[in-house]
Amino acid sequence: MSFTSKIFGIDTVKMSDRSEQIVKGGRHLFPLLPKAFAGVKQIGVIGWGSQGPAQAQNLRDSLEGTGIKVKIGLRAGSKSMDDARKAGFSESNGTLGEMFAVIKESDIALLLIADGAQGELFPRVFESLRPGATLGLSHGFLLGHLKNVGAKFPANINVIAVCPKGMGPSVRRLYVQGKEVNGAGINASFAVEQDIDGRATDYALGWSVALGSPYTFQTTLESEYKSDIYGERGILLGAVHGIIESLYRRFIAQGMSKEAAFLNSAESITGPISKTISKRGIRAVYEGLDTAGKAEFDQAYTAAYPPAKEVLAEIYDEVSSGNEIRGVVLAGERLKKHPMGKIDGTETWKVGAAVRAKRDEAKIPVHPFAAGVYIATMMAQIDVLLEKGHPYSEAANESVIESVDSLNPYMHARGVAYMVDNCSTTARLGSRKWAPRFDYLLTQVAYVNVDENRPGDSALLDAFKKNIIHDVLAVCAELRPSVDISVS
Repeated sequence: MSFTSKIFGIDTVKMSDRSEQIVKGGRHLFPLLPKAFAGVKQIGVIGWGSQGPAQAQNLRDSLEGTGIKVKIGLRAGSKSMDDARKAGFSESNGTLGEMFAVIKESDIALLLIADGAQGELFPRVFESLRPGATLGLSHGFLLGHLKNVGAKFPANINVIAVCPKGMGPSVRRLYVQGKEVNGAGINASFAVEQDIDGRATDYALGWSVALGSPYTFQTTLESEYKSDIYGERGILLGAVHGIIESLYRRFIAQGMSKEAAFLNSAESITGPISKTISKRGIRAVYEGLDTAGKAEFDQAYTAAYPPAKEVLAEIYDEVSSGNEIRGVVLAGERLKKHPMGKIDGTETWKVGAAVRAKRDEAKIPVHPFAAGVYIATMMAQIDVLLEKGHPYSEAANESVIESVDSLNPYMHARGVAYMVDNCSTTARLGSRKWAPRFDYLLTQVAYVNVDENRPGDSALLDAFKKNIIHDVLAVCAELRPSVDISVS
């Protein structure tokens, strides 16, 4: 894939044996936004879920003084109206209105409503778009749904996507931090599904720059939804949930106190393990262990990788076949009768709340066994994406960067259960469905093999140490802003 821009400079970066094009962000590019959005008088942001508040505020702030209006569109009577007003959007200043009215009057309409709602409302959304307008998405879910039902985007509109590699609060929080440190933000991918007037690419790149993305890489809408839905069921959410549940029980069975078990599982993974990966790469976790620690890591890694990859390969098949998307759509009516409850009431997460309350960051250990299990699962996810032909940037961001730079810091601050209970419906459904599978296979297969001293496949360790992703992450690290996300 390649792209050109009339507005933004494009860098070509060498990622191991491939070259990829990216656009580097930063506030020094904001003066180019009026040119990128030439002809655009209004950008409608439709929805106020995870991404809506962040993207609307970032766009408004970045476009201040340009004459381009950012207007929120919500369902009539939505409870989110008050939240939008508190953020400075209102009917009185013309920046808040009913969703379909806002779609009709917008030159670019960013559809950021829940995935299930997109599946339900897309016919009316399409009818509301003016000929020549641009539909913007931050997730490829709608494309997957259209394929499932045999529908297509209207032929007379642009269809673009900008997909931040982090949840909405991270997108906003790092943008605010970027006022002090130029370039602070969350990476994003972009895709152009339809370009009817030659402006789609620059619209997408302008959107990403305005959100504060440190760098933007190219993908396709299909590749995005496959990697994104897959990733959140894997190491971004579902897998880390299942891994921690399984490790917590295992460590208690081995004689640890409840507090120590949580410290060596959840705290270790979302704390020092994630921070090391963020700053120095995956191999740095292994290289930082002593001889005994490396032996324990090796044992855990070789035992956990095969069952983890088994589950991840199945998840990918379920996503690419459309089954996971069908499941989300089918859940819409069911959830009206049977809303999802919270998962934070079990012992693991209650103990976690107490541990976090008296946390001493300097005393959180890197537990070698926890590191081996977690990294084995992360590497298995990466390997599936690479085997399926996804771009290196996408594999790195959906499996590593989004995890250690966006989601895990929130998990560390507020708990894994908090994250599971407060993410998108699509992600919550996926985590609840697949976390138990990771938990089960690790407990019933991986840990049994360890306890029975069955030798692991040493070739898996060689493949880990030589994996191409390490070179890719080294390049990504050079593009990483110096600021870490502040979660308070």
